[in-house]
Parts: sequence; structure tokens; C-alpha cells
Amino acid sequence: MIQNELQQIQEMLDEQGYVADREIVMAIYLAMKLNRPLLVEGPAGVGKTEIAKVMARAMNTDLIRLQCYEGLDSTTALYEWNYQHQLLHIKLEENSSKSIEEKEAEIFSEKFLLKRPLLQAITHHQPPVLLIDELDRADEEFESFLLELLSDWQISIPEIGTIRAAHIPYVVITSNRTRELSDAVRRRCLYLWIDYPDFDKEVAIVERKTPGIDRELAEQITRFMETVRQMKLYKTPGVAETLDWARALVTLHQTALNPDIVEQTLGVIFKDWNDIQQVKSNLSQLLEQIGVSTILTPEAIEKIRQEKRASSDDDVAE
Repeated sequence: MIQNELQQIQEMLDEQGYVADREIVMAIYLAMKLNRPLLVEGPAGVGKTEIAKVMARAMNTDLIRLQCYEGLDSTTALYEWNYQHQLLHIKLEENSSKSIEEKEAEIFSEKFLLKRPLLQAITHHQPPVLLIDELDRADEEFESFLLELLSDWQISIPEIGTIRAAHIPYVVITSNRTRELSDAVRRRCLYLWIDYPDFDKEVAIVERKTPGIDRELAEQITRFMETVRQMKLYKTPGVAETLDWARALVTLHQTALNPDIVEQTLGVIFKDWNDIQQVKSNLSQLLEQIGVSTILTPEAIEKIRQEKRASSDDDVAE
């Protein structure tokens, strides 16, 4: 019975183009069955956020996303009052016979409430997927605010009272570990670590996500990415960069890695100038390691000849 349900989740993810191993499938299954948030950690660009997106599509429900950042507070994440509409309503009701208490009850009713992601999630008409993305970027105070939601699935609004979840959402929390999350948050979650995929899995991802790519090119791209990830870089490229590069090379009608094209497209993979220079200086060695020929093209040979002539002219001038 359980194996059948796990297989259904595996097929659900496959249908959405997400290449998942058994550990990911099990984590999603338990999070759904136990109604527990799933905390997903790992390097940037390995598909943490994609888990929530795929779950929402597969279950035909809405994805509600809260993007975390430094300084995020409960007002932005939970709700705000629509002050402009409140003021307009007060203006229109100036001459009405309603009591002050009645007017106050009206302007602090739900129709003047701007629901932000957390409140949207617990008042949704069906269980949505709530993605709390990059929680490690938010302040520790915001984590404390989340505890009531993750424990009791309810939110307190002073003017209205306590709002309890109509349907418990499926919660996915991601973290790149730029700082350590609190034990209180971790205890309320199931945990999943996603690392860079192995060779076979990354090739499968590239082929699945890049229609029309040549098998040899997919394997060469994956070997190259595995090799550069072993270097000491400022920003190590993830699977997202692998896919960007694969799509770029297919757009350029490439069927195998070419040293010139690799050098010209490094900006697709690396987003730091020093990383690009480091890879450029070691490019021949990197390509040889993955079995790509570095034989100079006629254009490259002519360029070297021109540089040598220029160097000779400088020596003569001196």
C-alpha cells in the first residue's frame, strides 16, 4: 500500500518534469501525510524551490510564495489594513446615522483587510502549497513569529481575533544556510537536504528540461559542471546554471562542447568576474579532463600569430 503511494508521488513528480530520488519522494510523502512543514536545505540552485512549484502543479492547487529577506516583518508577511479604502469609507459615512462602534466594526472588517501570503494560505478555499523561500535571509525575530502558524495553524489579528486555518496548507521552507535556523523552527519541520546531483541524475535533468539536446552534449555539460564545482569559486554554479547553459548551447545549435563557444558563454554559468577569469585561465585543462579536444581552430591560430608579431614589434621598438 505504502509502496503504491510512494510510486504515485514518484510518477506525479515525473509528470511535472522533476527528477527525484527516493529520499525526496519519501520526504514529500511524509510531509503530506503528517501535515508537517518540510524544511529543504542545500546549495543554491539545486531545485529546492522547484519542489514546492511541482507539488502545486501536481496537486492542481495554488502556490502561495513568501520570499524572505532581511527586515521582513509580520505586516508584510501576514496582513495590512487598506488605509485608503478605510479613509474613503469613513468620508462616505460621515453623515450616516450609524454609531461610532458600528462604523469602527465596519472599517476593521475583512473587506478592508489586505491578505499577505501567510494569511492567504490559511484562509484559502483548498489546501494550497505555501512556499516560505530562503527563510535564512529573514531575521530571527521573524522565525519566532512563524511558530504560532507552524504549531497551531492560526493567526491572531487584534482588531478581528484569531483566524484558524480552514485547510492546513502544505508548507515548504527553503534555506541556503547563510545562517543557522533556530531549533524551534527545525523541531516543527521534517528535514530534507538536497545536494548537487550525481552525474546520471544531472544528465537526466538536462535531457528532461532541454528538449532537443544531443546526448553527448548533455554528458559533456554535466562533466564540465562537476569539474568546475571542485574549484574554489566565489559562487559555485548549481543545476539552474547547468540548465541555462544547456539551453544556451542548444540555441547556438551546438551538439558538443567547443572551446571557443565555452569561453564565450561562461557568463551564462558564472555570475562573478573573478570566477570567470579563474575558469578561463584553466579552461584547456578543464576541457581535457572531461575529454573535450582543445585543438586550436584556424581563427585561434591566427590570433596567436598576430599576438606574436605584436610582441616582436614591441621588442624591436625597445
